[in-house]
Amino acid sequence: MTTMATAFRADHVGSLLRPPEVLEAQQALAQGRMPAEEVRAIEDRAILDALELQRRARLDVFSDGEFRRRAWASDFAAAVDGYVDGSAPVALAWSGGRQAAVAQPAVPGRVIGERLRQRRRLTAHESGFLKAHAPGPFKITMPAPSYIAARGYKPGVTDRVYASRAELLREIAAIVRAEIAALIDEGVPYIQLDNPHYPDYIDASRQARWRELGVDPGRALAEDIAADNAALAGLDRGRVTIGLHICRGNSRSAWHTSGGYDRIAEQVFGGVNADRFLLEYDSERSGGFEPLRFVPRGKVAVLGLITTKSGALEDADALRRRIEEAARYLPLESLALSPQCGFASVAEGNLITPEEQQRKLELVADTALAVWG
Repeated sequence: MTTMATAFRADHVGSLLRPPEVLEAQQALAQGRMPAEEVRAIEDRAILDALELQRRARLDVFSDGEFRRRAWASDFAAAVDGYVDGSAPVALAWSGGRQAAVAQPAVPGRVIGERLRQRRRLTAHESGFLKAHAPGPFKITMPAPSYIAARGYKPGVTDRVYASRAELLREIAAIVRAEIAALIDEGVPYIQLDNPHYPDYIDASRQARWRELGVDPGRALAEDIAADNAALAGLDRGRVTIGLHICRGNSRSAWHTSGGYDRIAEQVFGGVNADRFLLEYDSERSGGFEPLRFVPRGKVAVLGLITTKSGALEDADALRRRIEEAARYLPLESLALSPQCGFASVAEGNLITPEEQQRKLELVADTALAVWG
């Protein structure tokens, strides 16, 4: 049976390599050398080209490439005040690519130190154009509440204005929920929450660091799941697919988390009220497919088997064999395919060419067609 959740066999996480003219225009805007309306027109043209790229690749779902954002999570911090100068509570050790060993918070060098004050909608400046121009079903992405809290809550700073981490999570979840409700009312068919920081509870050294700060990882994981669910509670789910992309770090082809999903799979897959789990499975760092047995029937695991971190193209036969292996733990009708993450989680993008990006997107669609028809 085909449902909204299973309709998108050839998926992708969302961000695409920005054209040089977009990067140049946004820098000119930041420096006061170009008016916002001119930058918007340049972004519009680039997004139309990106939609055509996705159409030619025969993907099942479209995005605007996140071209209007400085980074994948910047839509929240650009719309909500309450951040102050400060380093991330837990520094992430980055490996590979061209990324220094620093965190990628919603606002680099900023943490939440004041009561949150929302100034505008998070994604209204993106959704209208995409709805008007996407040639098929499209997705809007935004950071999961648990990500905003994990990277914004700093003991000794945030707890001066929020009595607890749980209180901050509730306020963030309410903001995200209001945005999702507005997008559903607009007719957006696919909404994706990105980077819930459940992988923080995979890595033992990171768990130890949280404990040093007075945050119990077990309790924090439960609070994170509750907050991400609160952002989805009471919404009309009949007209929308909700995806959740679990990330292991993606900045200039670098990464920060290793370890299988085993430690968190039962709580996350069984407990989060999403329709689709977009999972990174592009390297041995992600472990095996055994945790997929915890994905409830009726939900979909999107296998991120194609890496966005390098341009080397995966072998189509090897991809089909890996999908067959995953189907030992979750039925084939409950699986889909995508790249493991975006191609440009930050504006500068991963170390991959536009031509390599296109071939990988085409490989997603070709493989999905061969497997699911």
